[in-house]
Amino acid sequence: MEPESHPQPTRSLLPLLQQRFGHPAFRAHQQQICQTVADGFDALVVMPTGAGKSLCYQLPGLARRVDAPGSCVVVVSPLIALMDDQADKLLAQGFKAARIHSGCDREASREACRQYLRGELDFLFFAPERLAVPGFPEMLAKRTPALVAIDEAHCISHWGHDFRPEYRMLGERLPLLRPAPVIALTATATPAVQDDIVELLGLGQVGKLPHRFIHGFRRENLALEVVDCAPTQRRGLAAAAVEDPAHRPAILYAPTRKEAEEIAEEFAAEGLACAAYHAGLAPKIRESVQTAFLKGGLEVVVATIAFGMGVDKPNVRTVVHLSLPQSLEAYSQEVGRAGRDGQPSRALLLGSLVDTKMHGFFVERDYPESRVLGRLWRALDTDTAEDESIIQKRSGLDADDFHKALEKLWIHGGAVGVGSQWRRGHDTWEKPYLAQRKHKEQQIAGMSRFLDDKGCRQLALLRHFGDVDGKGACGICDACDPQSCRLRQSRAVTDDEKRMVGAIESRLRTAGQRGMGTGKLYGESLEPKGIDRRSFEHLLAALVRAGRVRIEERSFDNDQGERVRYQSASLVADAKDAGDMSLFVSARADAAGSKGAKKASTTRRAKPAAAAAPTRGRSRSDDDDQHDQSDADPQLMARLKAWRLQEAQRKKAPAFTIFSDRVLLALSALPPRSLEALAAVPGISKRLVTSHGRSILAVIAADGDVD
Repeated sequence: MEPESHPQPTRSLLPLLQQRFGHPAFRAHQQQICQTVADGFDALVVMPTGAGKSLCYQLPGLARRVDAPGSCVVVVSPLIALMDDQADKLLAQGFKAARIHSGCDREASREACRQYLRGELDFLFFAPERLAVPGFPEMLAKRTPALVAIDEAHCISHWGHDFRPEYRMLGERLPLLRPAPVIALTATATPAVQDDIVELLGLGQVGKLPHRFIHGFRRENLALEVVDCAPTQRRGLAAAAVEDPAHRPAILYAPTRKEAEEIAEEFAAEGLACAAYHAGLAPKIRESVQTAFLKGGLEVVVATIAFGMGVDKPNVRTVVHLSLPQSLEAYSQEVGRAGRDGQPSRALLLGSLVDTKMHGFFVERDYPESRVLGRLWRALDTDTAEDESIIQKRSGLDADDFHKALEKLWIHGGAVGVGSQWRRGHDTWEKPYLAQRKHKEQQIAGMSRFLDDKGCRQLALLRHFGDVDGKGACGICDACDPQSCRLRQSRAVTDDEKRMVGAIESRLRTAGQRGMGTGKLYGESLEPKGIDRRSFEHLLAALVRAGRVRIEERSFDNDQGERVRYQSASLVADAKDAGDMSLFVSARADAAGSKGAKKASTTRRAKPAAAAAPTRGRSRSDDDDQHDQSDADPQLMARLKAWRLQEAQRKKAPAFTIFSDRVLLALSALPPRSLEALAAVPGISKRLVTSHGRSILAVIAADGDVD
């Protein structure tokens, strides 16, 4: 969606697009965005991965640089791999681009700054943490940028699915770079997150209203199919989903590393070119799997969500989720990797309410009750920064709860610290913390609603992201075209079910045009007859697909001031005869007997070396991620803790932002002796390996050898 009054273009960008970027024409929506930004307006761009967001800052930035020689397009990005990829592509196209991040050596970073000040750069990329380095924002301000681009902008919002505390300083630093226009870009931002981005970045505060472009979430070639099924059924169903060669290449998303490896092993044993991919594999193995998949050497990758952020394979025909993702934002991003070539593709979601309970457990684990945070907040000294060990002892919290609570207090301003020294922050931390925790719970509830959604799947996603395009139902998802389903099958309603349908319609008829909540409808129609809620939901879905009932999302504020969402059902006038209705069965009746599915429920066979998912180089699995204090070498732990503290003080950041205590324990219990082994330690980021891997290995090798 765009604002009603769009600025009149002052120049044509097409010649620049063709001459400097080699593209004959714009993709959908790009031209309007580029024109708006080139004319000096702030903009928020929300488009799915692969829709061409990068050009939306590169082209207008270059156009503005033509008008202001010596200016530069400044790009803030939280991901080193994406920075390097973008910079390398621009360099290959003949542009002058530099990057500054923790993976660059100090002299290269200094030279990039000198080039920036001399006006020699077209593009300068850097991580948001760089804005905390003394003098760096002031250095940028010595030259007004042609344009400031904020990539992965959802990271600034507490409501975003990947909130990054280091993004908080962006809003404070951007005024130094004005009057340059600012463009914020993201692939996953709900309307609430969009509002947050605009407010926190101060978009439109230079006398011109910011423009919002929310586009591209409708995928006319991508059919969405959802199967409500038990975890024990899913491997067989996944095998059935990719059994036909026409349904490959495929990406299967498994909930754990262990499952990813087991499924890949089973499929490979059946002769399918298949491999596992997850963060626990050595970097060389991950790279070889990704390269083989991109080049066609593998037909199927069974992965955790660690796979796909940098993958641009246009001909992926199928994406299968073997459990519910944690949010619709994550789901949308992952299914978006199918069908980028525009050819018919399908995304299948295999899940049940059991999955939401698992996600709820993780929220409870990672977001302690506010009383735990309050206990720690009261243990902090108001004026004097003290060491973590003193504060933890005073709080009486165990190590795990202490560090989780400390991190959350820091994010919401209740604690202020550098390295391991902390003091009390402000006393208004509780309300935003509880709101963020509630938001995480609502994201899980949103996935649950999507599982039970009775209407068009595409429309449900469009509503979620605010991309209302007026085109109506997609016509290809499981609700719009049941006959096209790969796993779900339908049957006619029975005579008993027709009587149940009559009871539902009778109650809705008395409710009138306003309709009624589906929970109340169940309680007053089928529950008194002893019919279970799940059967009611299936019948209601059948009525929706038959065009006899309309479902609407509604909400109200309860006594606690919380917004409560619910579904309301109402009859549709002049609907078809109920005899035309059909019910979905939960899955293909023959899935358990399909090729590959049998393997999923039997003992795994030895896998062929050529087709198997490689696992050599993996230092530990999900089952041994956890270590206790008795596993650790105390002297090594002390050395690593001292190194971490020194690095945190240098960066003027809390120690746990370097790496967590859980990682510290893992390093001390099973010390890695190579960069590959270090990268395989759960919780160690690629960025940390690139920037400080050898330093960490040197600390470990103080009494040993490094490969």
